[in-house]
Amino acid sequence: MSTTPTTPPTPTSQPTPPETGHEGGAFAWLRALGPRGRRAFTGAFGGYALDSYDFFTLPLSMSAIAAYYGLSSDQTGLLTTVTLVVSAVGGVLAGILADRIGRVKALMITVITYALFTILCGFAPNYETLLVLRGLQGLGFGGEWAVGAILVAEYASAKHRGRTLAFIQSSWAVGWALAVIVYTVVFELVDQDLAWRVLFWTGALPALLVFYVRKNVTDAPQATERRLSSARRGSFGEIFRPRLLRTTFFASLLATGVQGGYYTLATWVPTFLKEERGLTVVGTGGYLTSLISGAFTGYLTGGYLTDRLGRKKTIALFALLSAVCILVYTNIPAGSNTLLLVLGFPLGFCMSAIFSGFGSFLSELYPTAVRGTGQGFTYNTGRAVGAFFPTLVGYLAGGWGVGGALVFGAVGYGIAAVALLGLPETRGRELV
Repeated sequence: MSTTPTTPPTPTSQPTPPETGHEGGAFAWLRALGPRGRRAFTGAFGGYALDSYDFFTLPLSMSAIAAYYGLSSDQTGLLTTVTLVVSAVGGVLAGILADRIGRVKALMITVITYALFTILCGFAPNYETLLVLRGLQGLGFGGEWAVGAILVAEYASAKHRGRTLAFIQSSWAVGWALAVIVYTVVFELVDQDLAWRVLFWTGALPALLVFYVRKNVTDAPQATERRLSSARRGSFGEIFRPRLLRTTFFASLLATGVQGGYYTLATWVPTFLKEERGLTVVGTGGYLTSLISGAFTGYLTGGYLTDRLGRKKTIALFALLSAVCILVYTNIPAGSNTLLLVLGFPLGFCMSAIFSGFGSFLSELYPTAVRGTGQGFTYNTGRAVGAFFPTLVGYLAGGWGVGGALVFGAVGYGIAAVALLGLPETRGRELV
C-alpha cells in the first residue's frame, strides 16, 4: 500500500483527451461511479440541494422578518453577511473533519448542523437571537458542499469527474427552486408574521437525508486507505507548507473573485433593476423561473465543458461572460420588462456555470490526506471575503449610483482570471 506523496499530485500520463461522439451515452459518468458511488452521489446531491433550500429560507423571508422586528436595511443585510462569514469557519472545520474522521461522517455532521439551526431560527424571540442562530447555521452551510464534493470526486473517474461534480453543483438550483415553491405556498396560506417562522421550520427536511446517508453511503475504499496511511491527514498547517502554499493562495484568490462577483450580481441586480430602472417583474415568478432555469442549465453545461476544454479554460470563459452580463444589465432600458425576463436566463446561466468546475478542480489540486482541509479552506475563504463585495458596492452606490457601483462586480471576475495564472490545469489527473 502506497503512502501519501510528499509533493502535490501530478499527472502520471497525458491528460485525458476530450471525448468524441456519444461514447458511453450522456450518463456514462453516472454508470462509471458504480453502485456505491451512485449512493454517495445521491447523498451529496440531496445534501447540497437541502443546503441551498435552508440558505434561501432567509432571503425569501427577509421582507417579512424586517417588518416583524422593525429592522433597517443594514440589519437585514447583516443576517446574510454573518451567515456567509461564519460559513468560512464551518467550511474549514468540516474539511479538517472530513480528512480526520472520514467524508461520510463529516457530511452527516454538516447536514445535521445546518438543519438544526435553521429550525431554531423559526423560534427566535428577537433579532439578536436570530442573528446568532443564523450565524451558527452557517457552520453547517459552509461545510456541506466541500465534504459532499470530495466524497463523490473520490468515486468519479478522471474522465468524467468534471461533469459528475457539476451535477452535484446543479442541486443548488434544485434546492433554490424548491425553496421558492414552498415559500409561495406557505406565505399564501399563513399570515406573514408567522409564515417566515413556518418556512424556517421546514428546514427540518434534511434530517431525513441523514438516515439515508448513514445506512447507504460509505467513503471510497482506495481514497480511505490513502487517507489513513498519512500521519498528516487533516493537518491545517500542511496546506500552508511550501509544497502547497502556492496552490492554497491562488485557489483562495480564485474562489474570492468568483464568489465576490456572484454575490454582487445576486444581491444588487434585482435592486438596481427595480429601483433605478423601474422594472416591475423583478422578484416575480417569471423572473425567478428564468433565473433558476438558467442556473440549472449553466451548472450542467459548465460540467461538460470542464471535461472537454479543461478546468482553467472553462472558468476563464465564464468569468468573461459573467462580467459581460454585468455590463449588459446596467444598460437595460427603463421599462423593458420583456427583455429582463429573456436576459434572466443568461444571467443565471453564466453566474452558475463558472462554479461547475470547482468541485473537480479543487479536489484535484490537493492530495487525499488534506483534500478536505484544502478544499474547505479555499472555497469558504473565498465565500467569506466575497461576501464583502456587495457591502462595498452598497458603499460606492452612494456616489456612483447602483448601476455604476455594480461594475465593481466585474473586478471579482477579473481577480478570478488572474488567479488562474498561478494554478495548473488538472483535467485528466488521477487523485492520489
